[in-house]
Parts: sequence; C-alpha cells; structure tokens
Amino acid sequence: MIERLTELIRRTTSDLPPDIEAALARAAATEPHGSQAALFLGAILENIRLAREQSLPLCQDTGMLTFFWTVPRGTDTLALERATQEAVKVATANGWLRQNTVETLSGESVASNVADGIPICHFEQADTDVIDVRLLQKGGGSENMSCQFSLPDDTLGAGRDLDGVRKCILQAVWQAQGFGCAPGILGICIGADRGAGFIQAKKQLFRPLDDTSPVPELAALEHRILDEANQLGIGPMGMGGKTTLLGVKITSAPRLPASYFVTVAYACWACRRHTLRLD
Repeated sequence: MIERLTELIRRTTSDLPPDIEAALARAAATEPHGSQAALFLGAILENIRLAREQSLPLCQDTGMLTFFWTVPRGTDTLALERATQEAVKVATANGWLRQNTVETLSGESVASNVADGIPICHFEQADTDVIDVRLLQKGGGSENMSCQFSLPDDTLGAGRDLDGVRKCILQAVWQAQGFGCAPGILGICIGADRGAGFIQAKKQLFRPLDDTSPVPELAALEHRILDEANQLGIGPMGMGGKTTLLGVKITSAPRLPASYFVTVAYACWACRRHTLRLD
C-alpha cells in the first residue's frame, strides 16, 4: 500500500493530467505568435514536458496533499491514513515533494511533510469491493485565491439566485488576476455550510475538463461563466490574453434557510490530480 501510494504521489506531482495539458495546448494555439500569452503558455507546456520526463515537481510549491478515499464498509481507515503518512515521507525523501509544510506558530519547517492532520485524508465508506483514492495537490498561491461569498451580497448586487452566483464567481476570477497562476480551473459549490462547501468545491476539480454538470441549470452556468471569464482579458499569469480559465465545475448542496454560500476553490494551471484504484 505504501509503495502504491508513493507512486500516486510521484505521478501527481510530476505528470499533469492529459485533459489539462491538451487544454493548455489549445489555448496556446489561439494566442498571437510572439505575444506574452503565447510565450507564457509555451513555457508552461515545456515545463510540463520536462517534469514528466524527469519525474520532477511541476511547481516549486508541491502543495497541500489532500486524499479523498472511498472505501468498503468496515475498512481500517486508521491503517490507510498511516500508510499515507509513510508514503509522503518516502516521496519527500525522494525529492518528489518539497519540504512544503511549516508549523504555524513557530514557522519551523517540517522536514518529512507529515504533521498533525497533514497530509489531509477524507474518508467515505460505500457499498463497494474496491478502494478508490484521489489525490489533489493544491499549491498555496491558488489556495489563497479560493474564496467564499454569502448571499445576498449588496456590494456585488448579487441576490439568492443563479445570477447572483454568477456575479460572485466572476468577482472571484477578477480578484485572482495576477495572483492565481492563470489560466485557472474553478471548482464551485453552491449551498452547504462553510466547511463542507470547500470540500465539495475541491471535489469538483477532479472532474474532466470536457464534462458538464448533469443538472441543466448548472451546466448552462458553467458554460456561461467560462465564456465570460475568458472575455475579461486577464489571460495567462494575468498578463493579458484570451484564456483566463480552462474550466468551470459547479455543484450544489442542501443548505440552511438562513445561509446561501457560494464557495470557489481556485486551482492554477498546475491542477495536479490523479486517482488510484485498489482491489
């Protein structure tokens, strides 16, 4: 188990998923030759190639490792969590992860990248005979651009409806310009409470870029926001261009009558995600 998890980490940190790489290549082809946007996207694509070939981190910030587990009923999740911690130690020792964890109060580095609650593991038991584990490595720059809105929002003129949700999401894109290593990908949850909203929003980042929500209203909103965001002119690295976002993925969750949250999980172009399935 430790060996398989270690390989999952190596692959996630160095091998960008093909759907994201293909979207970046398409974006590069739309930019004028010699423009800043074309140069940035060309450098990103070369970085992707070298990282994959040499098993090197795609980014110097190897991110907060968050594991989403789906396991059979009665699984010893404590054993899986301990195996995950050991895998992180091995991956760090091998150079696939940077020493990317610090103690908050002291500011001291945690050499192994293993601390209380780190790496993060979310477990769900299900009627299944296999174990699925999905790893998301989300860097600090993109995490800083994640945000949450509470509707109604008088500043944005946003009410408790999908148009209000749209205004919140576009505001999040505008706030991220120059900071979130665009082109980015948005995972969004409408509803839930504050904590669950971020978990559900991050889960949306595992969706392939070419899929759409099964809910017609959300599918239409995904398409509209992607189109409108890419007309803002923010572009790669916030330096101008046609591609500000690569994808928008939205879900909804039940909420309290008094609360209406819009939670945005912003991922940079290096949206590092991979899945492992075990018998």
